[in-house]
Amino acid sequence: MSYLRPLLSGVAALIIALFGARHFLKYIGEQKATDLNATAGGLLASFFSPLFWILAISFFAVFFFTSHVDCRAIRILLFWIPTLTVSTLGMGVLGLLAYVWLRFRNG
Repeated sequence: MSYLRPLLSGVAALIIALFGARHFLKYIGEQKATDLNATAGGLLASFFSPLFWILAISFFAVFFFTSHVDCRAIRILLFWIPTLTVSTLGMGVLGLLAYVWLRFRNG
């Protein structure tokens, strides 16, 4: 159980940094391609962006330290609700992108 909170903090921080970075949104807006490769290129490019890593480390620190707060209400409000929501929605979106890519890659 001691590994669940840091793992959940890391996954949620990476997903928030991936989809929340302004660099990602700006990069997608400048693309001329309209297929899934434009989105995949933007996702890959954001991993190498310093803004992505700054956001990821910042959100990880916030989630990790709020997971160790003694007050149960604050821990639920600032750790469990955001991390579970972001992880569930983020994995759902990534799963949907993977399904679409696998389904329509030959067409």
